[in-house]
Amino acid sequence: MSNTTIKSVSGRQLKNYTSLGQTIRNSLTMAYRGLLKIKRTPEQLFDVTFQPIIFTLMFTYIFGGAISGDVPSYLPVIIPGILVQTVITTSLVTGVQLREDMDKGVFDRFKSLPIARIAPLAGALLADTVRYTIATVLTFAMGYIMGYRPEGGLEYVALASVLVIFCSWSISWIFAFFGVIARSASSVQGISMLALFPLTFLSNAFVPVETMPKWLQWFVNVNPVSHLISAVRELTNYGTAGSDLVISLIGAAVIVAIFAPLTVKAYMRRT
Repeated sequence: MSNTTIKSVSGRQLKNYTSLGQTIRNSLTMAYRGLLKIKRTPEQLFDVTFQPIIFTLMFTYIFGGAISGDVPSYLPVIIPGILVQTVITTSLVTGVQLREDMDKGVFDRFKSLPIARIAPLAGALLADTVRYTIATVLTFAMGYIMGYRPEGGLEYVALASVLVIFCSWSISWIFAFFGVIARSASSVQGISMLALFPLTFLSNAFVPVETMPKWLQWFVNVNPVSHLISAVRELTNYGTAGSDLVISLIGAAVIVAIFAPLTVKAYMRRT
């Protein structure tokens, strides 16, 4: 996809057409900028470094004995649940940081550069996949330290990791849309958490669905987060891929198909 920008040179209006190749290069450059921001302000990684460790320890030792009898038996249940919850929650940072950059006028300065207008947005979304990867690796590493041994093997663990990262990237388009249209970063975070809490906690992440009230079981069973968690459990614990994997991929594709155009349109209008 290419875009057209208007520039004034010596009083004349010239059209500058950005090719697809240049758009990709500009987006990668902006993604690198996002990584440099993380390098200079490493506290941005606190959520993806401490949260997987704290949540894994806390939920495992609180619920492990009550639900599965002991901690080792609970690890195959909780690790995929913590993984999905942590990485999806991390994706809301995309919208918050996007809103902060727009409020600071960073994107206004980007408009004066000879780059594709969509590059800052695309670069921010690409850079955040590094955050998802860090959270994924730390969650599995913490599980391994505690005794989790996925029977699916390393290749299925890697496949499950790619699935979670891809689904979280697709969900980040929703929060990016909020980041573009919202008035402040705090409102983006508030709206995002309000949407995420029911989806992540009212799921099959921590307890068996059959132990819940009947009316709640219906919501948990149709919850897309539950399907993603089930897909990760099947891949890591059994080395199999079933309908939950297909549902998760279709759901992620639908989110991108809906929110990517909406976000891009809103972003181009605002910038």
